[in-house]
Amino acid sequence: MEIKVIKANQERLKPKPVDESSLGFGDITTDHMFSIDYRSENGWENPRVEPYGDLHIDPAAMSIHYGQEIFEGLKAYGGKDNGIYLFRARDNFERLNRSAKRLCMPEVDIDLVMEGMKKLILLDREWIPQSEGTSLYIRPTMLATEPHLGVRPAKSYLFFIIIGPVGAYYKEGLNPVKIYVEDFFVRAAIGGTGEAKTAGNYAASLLAAEEAKKKGFTQVLWLDAAERKYVEEVGTMNIFFLIDDELLTAPLNGSILPGVTRDSVIRIVKDWGLKITERSLVIDEVIDAANNGRLKEAFGTGTAAVISPVGQITYKGEDHIVAGGKMGALSRRLYDEIVAIQYGKKPDPYGWVTRIDR
Repeated sequence: MEIKVIKANQERLKPKPVDESSLGFGDITTDHMFSIDYRSENGWENPRVEPYGDLHIDPAAMSIHYGQEIFEGLKAYGGKDNGIYLFRARDNFERLNRSAKRLCMPEVDIDLVMEGMKKLILLDREWIPQSEGTSLYIRPTMLATEPHLGVRPAKSYLFFIIIGPVGAYYKEGLNPVKIYVEDFFVRAAIGGTGEAKTAGNYAASLLAAEEAKKKGFTQVLWLDAAERKYVEEVGTMNIFFLIDDELLTAPLNGSILPGVTRDSVIRIVKDWGLKITERSLVIDEVIDAANNGRLKEAFGTGTAAVISPVGQITYKGEDHIVAGGKMGALSRRLYDEIVAIQYGKKPDPYGWVTRIDR
């Protein structure tokens, strides 16, 4: 299927950011986007790279009323050799298709959308920042567009990709964050949509996250929905704990997002010969380990932040300091390893990186 490329008029081009140290995250988008339409009778059709612009959908579009919307988040990096490096892009689109299946939405042709994404990135390549710690954020999204009031899967959809330069996701950067253990609200339950990357999961997390921020915390640590005692994930990240010499993280039981960075950490740690275990972890075990000095490190993982060290865990009104409130050695080693692969600074033994020539 041929992908059309429609360039924006010169007068519509946006000013590019001058100071890459103040990019922030998620506020800037480039001049173009990739789009493709779906109709049940025709399948996917009309793939195009087109000028960035507003979406025109009917007020009765089913995504607005019944929540059929999924998305992904991945990054491209500007390499020092003038290459552009995509990190685990195919894995992200495979996860998008799993989310689509869970929400009764059509799966995308991964090869086609990756080709469209590459054309988009190359067209807007001048937007890729070059400073350390910056990247080009890529947001694929699918939503139901059929105008219909009534609960059933939609018959038409729009898939699009927008991109934009970003800096650090958290204002703390690599400085440790403070997390609040939420023991009333829940994010997801086994059998629900917790393992899908869908907008409703994030909307449901906002109230607890906002209340935690008012108390001075960066993020919420979610517990399981059934018993409120098993650690699941942090608001925008999977979570790892180094207790003694064993790295622990929650298993993929259907209620947490199967993070791409989470999987990267597990594979790297195994190759380093360190002990890594995926198992149900009671929050009291984490707190006890923090109190007796056995909790050496804690860190979150995700596309946006890569590795985010945790310096404080607060549970039931008590603060527990982790690693002296500093970034631990393992967190730093993992961050350096993953970032070096992402920027093409060292060999990629896993086949995670896709290089695009400018």
